[in-house]
Amino acid sequence: MTTANPNNSPKPKSTETSKPPQRRGFMGRGHMMAGAPVKKARDFKGTLRKLVAYLNPYKAKIITVFVLAIGSTVFAIVGPKILGNATTELFNGIIAKITGTGDVPFNIISRILLNVIGLYVFSALLSYLQGWLMTNVAVEVTYKLRKEIMEKINRMPFRFFDGTSHGEVLSHLTNDVDTVNQTLNQSMTQIITSLATVIGVLVMMLSISWQMTIVALLIIPISMIVVMLVVKQSQKFFRQQQDYLGHVNGQVEETFGGHVIVKAFNGEDKSIAQFDEYNDTLYGSAWKSQFFSSIMMPTMRFIGNLGYVAVVILGGWLTIRDLITVGDIQAFIQYVRSFTRPITQLANISNVLQGTVAAAERVFEFLASEEEPAESESPIRLDKVKGQVEFEDVHFSYQTDKAVITGFSAQIQPGQKIALVGPTGAGKTTMVKLLMRFYDVDSGAIKIDGHNIKDFTRADLRHFFGMVLQDTWLFNGTIAENIRYGRADASEADVIAAAKTAHVDHFVRTLPEGYNFMLNEEVTNISQGQKQLLTIARAFLANAPMLILDEATSSVDTHTEILIQEAMGKLMQGRTSFIIAHRLSTIRNADLILVMRDGNIVEQGSHDNLMAQDGFYAELYNSQFEKIDSEEA
Repeated sequence: MTTANPNNSPKPKSTETSKPPQRRGFMGRGHMMAGAPVKKARDFKGTLRKLVAYLNPYKAKIITVFVLAIGSTVFAIVGPKILGNATTELFNGIIAKITGTGDVPFNIISRILLNVIGLYVFSALLSYLQGWLMTNVAVEVTYKLRKEIMEKINRMPFRFFDGTSHGEVLSHLTNDVDTVNQTLNQSMTQIITSLATVIGVLVMMLSISWQMTIVALLIIPISMIVVMLVVKQSQKFFRQQQDYLGHVNGQVEETFGGHVIVKAFNGEDKSIAQFDEYNDTLYGSAWKSQFFSSIMMPTMRFIGNLGYVAVVILGGWLTIRDLITVGDIQAFIQYVRSFTRPITQLANISNVLQGTVAAAERVFEFLASEEEPAESESPIRLDKVKGQVEFEDVHFSYQTDKAVITGFSAQIQPGQKIALVGPTGAGKTTMVKLLMRFYDVDSGAIKIDGHNIKDFTRADLRHFFGMVLQDTWLFNGTIAENIRYGRADASEADVIAAAKTAHVDHFVRTLPEGYNFMLNEEVTNISQGQKQLLTIARAFLANAPMLILDEATSSVDTHTEILIQEAMGKLMQGRTSFIIAHRLSTIRNADLILVMRDGNIVEQGSHDNLMAQDGFYAELYNSQFEKIDSEEA
């Protein structure tokens, strides 16, 4: 089992200075702003078909939702017409009472009102049921998407993550899936409700008066022209607002993430000046975008009120001519109010759908990405791993036009300590990644106990190795949980025994809760040396037959370095060990030193033999001591 994650380095800090990358700002996810630009999908129809395919298992529920939504809308639409009858009865009754020809028919009005209340209650009940069903569908679909993304991440080759930021992958898992969830949960039913409302209200308006309907419909093109003019002006400011919101977020994240360096180099004034520049631009664009957004509704309301005045005047004239009743005017005004709202909703939904399909497209593209090569159909299982490793003419390149390893060959016997040394970029870490099969060789072969590593499953292969890396990887959990990551089924006694062997037990018992002490998210509540000792304890617990050690004592004090070196010495006993050496003085007792340069082994042998050859290794070794002597002088 691997005992540290080589692909999980500490969270990177942004290095942008002039223009930080865009980040999701304080507006929050899913906040729809009038005029805000919406990202569109490259293949809208194709992505929509894939999204529909995810909904196929819930076809019955979705059909039920649509039926309930239509039913709820129809009952809500009929209400104003019936309520208008109550108004007509009340008006006629009052006129009859004034003229002395009759009285107000309260019994009839009461029955009408009870019917209206019943309709609205039943409409609300249907709306509740369709909302409950659609929420259930949306949550199940997003659960499935997140599960597939997480499984996909574990099947992705390391090459993918070399060219993709962690934030981008995280965005698929959170933002993109949440966008799909919100659309399924809210917009799907809103589409059918809005369409049913527009059609139903139009039918009811025409049934009352076609003349009044024409007057009411004239409001729509006027409103659309106003909306288009406002959107055209506001969109550029919304785009600038989103850009500089990302810049402000980036500046704050950079400053607080590296506040120690900022203070150490007296960079506060420069940081504040940069922030003020971004913030001033954000202020201007936000003010303008919000102003244009805020004037839209009052303008629309003004136009709508002009329409109501026209409808009322025409309705009064038609009433005088006995073409419609007073109650019809009241019902018609309610319908006009109900008519414009779903049209606006449909316009907004079109934007939401564009954004949703774009988010779904990014998810589906990720799920369709090339995965790691398939496992062997008949993998080899070894009862016991001896630890013999052979590299046979290995060639490898991260990019096709730039070779990293060329013709690497070496034979390592069980239990040997192998040191990989060489300048930066020589290929030392790459060899470890190939050995763990994080990457596959371009040609040649790597064998363990005579078997090509491609003939093992990746899980079995990685069980053969324990790892202690220079970049320690610990997670937000207790110390015991972090050590137990080396072997999930380990008992408490096993954890403590591994900790004692790695010189961890003493410092752990000085902590407030001992092995239950919780490491924070950034693992800043213990020292670098203590973190390194914990990774060694984790490797002890894994008890793997082979080890990969990346010398990790460069940033610790002398006492801790001695403890780490002693713990590593115990860990390597009886195990084939690969040591990536940075300080050559620490690997003088290695059984075999492989000196790498430009992806090739240029020298190999013991320390004494290599020094006697007075070649590249001797040059590297002596240069380190010359540097130390010059620093001391």
